Amino acid sequence: VPDAPQSWPSYLCHGLISFLGFLLLLITFPISGWFALKIVPTYERMIVFRLGRIRTPQGPGMVLLLPFIDSFQRVDLRTRAFNVPPCKLASKDGAVLSVGADVQFRIWDPVLSVMTVKDLNMATRMTAQNAMTKALLKRPLREIQMEKLKISDQLLLEINDVTRAWGLEVDRVELAVEAVLQPPQDSPAGPSLDSTLQQLALHFLGGGLSSVAGGASPPGPDTLEMVSEVEQPVPHVGAGLSPKQPVAEGLLNALQPSLSEALVSQVGACYQFNVILPSGTQSIYFLDLTTGHGRVGHGVPDGTPDVVVEMAEADLRALLCRELRPLGAYMSGRLKVKGDLAVAMKLEAVLRALK
Repeated sequence: VPDAPQSWPSYLCHGLISFLGFLLLLITFPISGWFALKIVPTYERMIVFRLGRIRTPQGPGMVLLLPFIDSFQRVDLRTRAFNVPPCKLASKDGAVLSVGADVQFRIWDPVLSVMTVKDLNMATRMTAQNAMTKALLKRPLREIQMEKLKISDQLLLEINDVTRAWGLEVDRVELAVEAVLQPPQDSPAGPSLDSTLQQLALHFLGGGLSSVAGGASPPGPDTLEMVSEVEQPVPHVGAGLSPKQPVAEGLLNALQPSLSEALVSQVGACYQFNVILPSGTQSIYFLDLTTGHGRVGHGVPDGTPDVVVEMAEADLRALLCRELRPLGAYMSGRLKVKGDLAVAMKLEAVLRALK
């Protein structure tokens, strides 16, 4: 933002005062040198205002400031990052979710960053939050969960359209869906993460492990089961569990016969299940569907898992007895899913293989 041209009286006064400043600097040298000489590192630029008028950016290296008539502001050119705190947003299909974002940016024009915006960090944060809100209001929950990278790229372009005029460029935006606080009013086509988790618990833990649950068989595919939304569901008769029964081991036994190369090519992901025992220790299991026919076993997988599912053994038993709803466990944090939500929803293919 260039300054307006000076009139000749103003220009004359400006030159005279600058000359007196230089003269004072010479008279009091070298004492004044400790205050007038500033060192600017390579990753910074110094914006100097002489008698209120901006000069060209100074640095890197040593910069001379005239006493009493020069003021300055340092501008850091390194990449910085901030996070947009999770906030409640409503999607197009009526779902309420908690969404945040991580943003990385850098200053490419020090003069614009100082002259156009007073609080650059706050202005960029508000711009990112507004762009995120507008983008998510136009999309259903399933699209938000499945296309986070695409939405992040769109947010990057929209934010840069605003911030380039401030001398700032956003390098990266990463959308983070913290939790789904309320499911969509109109169920979208295809499985969502919540429905996948619900089927996972009812099929893996209710149907595939009927022997573990005391021999209780799950409802057939054509059976309609009515559940009260007010009263807690009553456990099925015969679904009592002995505290010493190896619940997670039964999960492994149910998964083993379903592994195949076709399932590996369809899913292509690695899952880790952390079961927290009453003693406080963790019993870890894995389902590796990345190579061969797939593997399932006890312990940590060889590589980094794409999704980690974690819950307490008591909650696992409650799911088997139908005393705890899978969706309620996920929403309350008793069933935790860490990793890519799109990969987590690929568990639907494992469910179909068990049918």
